[in-house]
Amino acid sequence: MEYPNPNFNLTHQEMQESQSSTAPSSSNSPEIFMVGFVIVNIVGLKHYEGTISGREMVGLIREPLNPYDTNAIKVINTQTIEVGYIERSSAEILAPLMDSNLVILEGIVPKPPKNRNPYKLPCQIHIFTSFDEISIVQSAIMVSELQLISDPNPSFALSEAAIVKENNPKTDVDEIFKLVGTDVGENGREIVEPPKEIIKSELFLHQQEGLAWLIHRENSCELPPFWEEKSGIYRNVLTNYQTDERPESIRGGIFADDMGMGKTLTLLSLIAMDRKSNVPSLPLETDDDNLEKLPKDKSSISVRKFKREKSGNRIVGSCKKRKLNDGRRGDLKDIGDETPSMLGPKTTLIVCPPSVFATWITQLGEHTRQGSLKVYMYYGERTKEAKEIQKFDIVLTTYSTLAGEVYWKKSPIKEIEWLRVILDEAHQIKNASALQSQAIHALKAKRRWAVTGTPIQNGSFDLFSLMAFLRFQPFSIRSYWQSLVQHPLDHGSASGLFRLQALMGTISLRRMKDSQIGNGLPPKTVENFYVELSSEERKQYDRMESEAKQTITSYIHASRVMRNYSTVLHIILRLRQICNDLALCPSEISSLLPSTGPEDVSKNPELLAKMITMLQDGDDFDCPVCLSPPSETIITCCAHIFCHSCILKALKHLNPRCPLCRRTLSEKDLFSVPPQTSNEDKPASPLSGIHSSSKVSALLKLLVASREKNPSTKSVVFSQFRKMLILLIEPLKAAGFEILCLDGTMSAKRRSQVIKEFSENGVGGPTVLLASLRAAGTGINLTAASRVYLVEPWWNPAVEEQAMDRVHRIGQREEVKVVRLIVRHSIEERILELQEKKKNLARIAFGKKGAKEQRQMRVEELCTLMRM
Repeated sequence: MEYPNPNFNLTHQEMQESQSSTAPSSSNSPEIFMVGFVIVNIVGLKHYEGTISGREMVGLIREPLNPYDTNAIKVINTQTIEVGYIERSSAEILAPLMDSNLVILEGIVPKPPKNRNPYKLPCQIHIFTSFDEISIVQSAIMVSELQLISDPNPSFALSEAAIVKENNPKTDVDEIFKLVGTDVGENGREIVEPPKEIIKSELFLHQQEGLAWLIHRENSCELPPFWEEKSGIYRNVLTNYQTDERPESIRGGIFADDMGMGKTLTLLSLIAMDRKSNVPSLPLETDDDNLEKLPKDKSSISVRKFKREKSGNRIVGSCKKRKLNDGRRGDLKDIGDETPSMLGPKTTLIVCPPSVFATWITQLGEHTRQGSLKVYMYYGERTKEAKEIQKFDIVLTTYSTLAGEVYWKKSPIKEIEWLRVILDEAHQIKNASALQSQAIHALKAKRRWAVTGTPIQNGSFDLFSLMAFLRFQPFSIRSYWQSLVQHPLDHGSASGLFRLQALMGTISLRRMKDSQIGNGLPPKTVENFYVELSSEERKQYDRMESEAKQTITSYIHASRVMRNYSTVLHIILRLRQICNDLALCPSEISSLLPSTGPEDVSKNPELLAKMITMLQDGDDFDCPVCLSPPSETIITCCAHIFCHSCILKALKHLNPRCPLCRRTLSEKDLFSVPPQTSNEDKPASPLSGIHSSSKVSALLKLLVASREKNPSTKSVVFSQFRKMLILLIEPLKAAGFEILCLDGTMSAKRRSQVIKEFSENGVGGPTVLLASLRAAGTGINLTAASRVYLVEPWWNPAVEEQAMDRVHRIGQREEVKVVRLIVRHSIEERILELQEKKKNLARIAFGKKGAKEQRQMRVEELCTLMRM
């Protein structure tokens, strides 16, 4: 039956949300396997503009709110244009499996016959699930009218899925990938200098080369990768999609230089290239409520209250014209007399975490001439007029600000078509399901840049969200990424890694400090300092680890690891904390959480209170839906932790359930975690008495030895646990150290003050900064220090690298020494093993072809951590 309303369409943002909400992230799920495929019909073809011209993969999007069918599954082609809907009888079977997150579906339309039915089109839907759920999925389909075709059924050979075709030696997909990824990042050694009337700083050679690459990418008129043109017809050789309209070039990419190489200055230089040398100087502007976020020294920045005044936009010329002008715009006369409607977009939107705001403002003051760029901070109290925002050269905002405007119908950020969007710390959108990621994907822009020194944090699936932001078709569609890249990677196929490297080669630039600026930057050494626990600590640790092994083993044998996700995280958290100090951990794991099945915390106020305390003490919990630190943390009645927005989205389904344990949920079953409060003028009071664990004692010895060698040496001590930082205050003071604290409870203004005070030189000033890893791990400059101490290892090596490179970056004049404190014969040593696997993947993805990826599975990781 066809759907009668041809105008029932989702926006691009809604499409991304629907796609991501119906399939688990590969980086957060067990390894998946193909159960088989079913053949269904796509109907309603005559009502929609999307076409299928050959053998093509299609996107399947759940529409539970469709007014005509709550089981509706919309079909889009590789251009994200709607083709039709899966027929009702088939959707009735498949929709509940999608809603329960049991399956990942991939639709492929075989090559249509010449005399095909104009009203419907056959489609193979391939069904993937985890090993533990295969029998459940098979049973659900077997009782329906759908025929599941799986191996060894002879018809299985008719599958059009890439994972099946790759077993055929005649496949040529890898041959197609060989045609791309060989020239980007190796575009000769061209250099470009920015206009001196705007950029007053001298760029290093690697920055000039980077600027040349950025300009080349922005002005490219080449066909996107995998497209070819014959006789006026454009065909994507991967998808077989054909059109007579020339596909748009990908103007942008992933700027993935190592941290501390001066990416911010390079990007400011790129923005400066938009400006003509005789354009009148314009001051940096902001409104009064945001003035506190600016640095006190404004010698090179003119700041005044935001007021409404006319300012013209600049023309974005043709590709040919931009090439002739080396990326600068053509001649303009009387630019101030033009109106925004007469010219193309001129404004660059920069999105960054709140902690990076001050860095951008500082960098503008240090590197640009006074009044040369006009900047607006879209943060806190802000204008709602798009025309006012478009008068500026740069608009600074945060990921959380954009996430908060996802459902605004008249958000000026969404209304504007930007000249350029720059995502600073772009790994913030590593999970496409997160609300902030959806907000980013929906932005309209001529040019798009994902900027991060750590493009891969959890795994290769992190890159999918960047592909969606860059609109790199077909990889911006989840099903294509999974079929052509993720599935081969998950199954250890060399072709998956080869393809990943080829894709990164087409659109990314990644250079490491050691090879690019090693001669100009002092060296950095990283060493592990191993700590032996005292007899009392060892006895307590061994007892708790034994108890933890028993609990986790029972979950693994019962295939209930994911259903007890929060419990497992809490157990591992406590083992890590006991390595730091016994005071951080209760004497019994069982006193914190139940070890068998979910418990209703609404009936156990004591358990709820303990969980809230633990969440506020710890700094390392991620929402299992978006894989990011929870925003407005929620605890469900079944003792699982989510972002407020993530769990509310899950409850929109017809049968709302907990994404982890599948328990029925409603909004009354959600409990909010109150925000932490902090006295920003002085750190929280330490625990009573001065005592030292083995690790605290080891840290004190290292700091004292460094001070004896050079009393002026400054050190940064990182920990993920705020309570650990508090425990360090009294021992450090008793040892004669002047200290400062920096943690996530502080406002942006207070953080800036702490960093400025720490950076100032002077006798008797602070020499140790106690910093939360998440609060100080990104976007700040701590080059005043030359020693870094990591109190405990972090799961994600990229987070540690970010913390180290707050100190080891351009501007550092002394050799940097990094010390990681690791307890021997403990979970900390096993975390280092997992770190090496993740580092390997990041190196290989941007490195030489032919290396083998080390696959990761959640259960295998648990077994490694617990030595099971």
